[in-house]
Amino acid sequence: MNLTFRQLRAFREVMRSGSISEAARTLGRTQPSVTSMIANLEAELGFDLFLRQRGRLVPKPEAHYFFEEANHVLDRLAQSARTMQQIGDLERGQLRIACLPAASGFWMPRLVSEFVKTRPHVSVSLMMRSSKIVEELVASQQYDIGLAETPERRGTLALREFRQDCVCAMHKDDPAAAHETVTPKDLTALPMAALYKDHVTFKGTRNAFDSAEAVFNQRFELQTFLPALELVEQRLCYTVCDPITAASYPIYRRDNSALVFRRFLPAVSSSISILTPAHRPSSEIADAFSDLLATRLAPLS
Repeated sequence: MNLTFRQLRAFREVMRSGSISEAARTLGRTQPSVTSMIANLEAELGFDLFLRQRGRLVPKPEAHYFFEEANHVLDRLAQSARTMQQIGDLERGQLRIACLPAASGFWMPRLVSEFVKTRPHVSVSLMMRSSKIVEELVASQQYDIGLAETPERRGTLALREFRQDCVCAMHKDDPAAAHETVTPKDLTALPMAALYKDHVTFKGTRNAFDSAEAVFNQRFELQTFLPALELVEQRLCYTVCDPITAASYPIYRRDNSALVFRRFLPAVSSSISILTPAHRPSSEIADAFSDLLATRLAPLS
């Protein structure tokens, strides 16, 4: 059986209007074409749906039953068309995002909120994981987008890399806050909060102090930089942190910001990347969010 969309529409309009001529006007077609579609539909079904009486079509009981079926099919097709249009217009879909801890607390949720605010039918799964786990989740195609410290190149991942220079966080009343830049000499022997010793920012900061022959006094060793900002607020230390952590601070402190961030020289750089599966095409909604993510990362690089 080879029923067509046009045959079903023609049949439905004939049932609704009770007239070939009225159905033709509604469909914007000629009467002969509608008559032909009804005849071809009946031929495909193998029986007549209408009695022909004095030029009129009188629906048989089978026509009333088929009318319900045709309505169901056409309504379902129309709903599918609307859904696909919403997907194409980025109004419907699902995003699965895996994110490193530095961005997952405040910065990434703010970006997701901005993206979905006008898209009530877009659902999001946002998971905080270490950069290594984010890499594996995206490479195995379990997640659409990852934000992580830049991994080694591999065939299963596509990368959009952003190099970032760290900044120095200090209390806004600190005398050093009056300067645009901070150096290791300015911080020599002062208490510092830094990440664990294998992290690239720790190595870069320590090397900067050693090169300047300044004393690096690490009082606090942390897993992420966000807790360091609370310690800096309490005037217990300084920290040289990544710019995403710095950008997160005004989001959660709002009008109660006690810290300022100053350029740290010599530059302590790290690299962060947007990760996507290399062997699976991205959805339209994932591409749109990835582009938004890139535009927000670019000023931090």
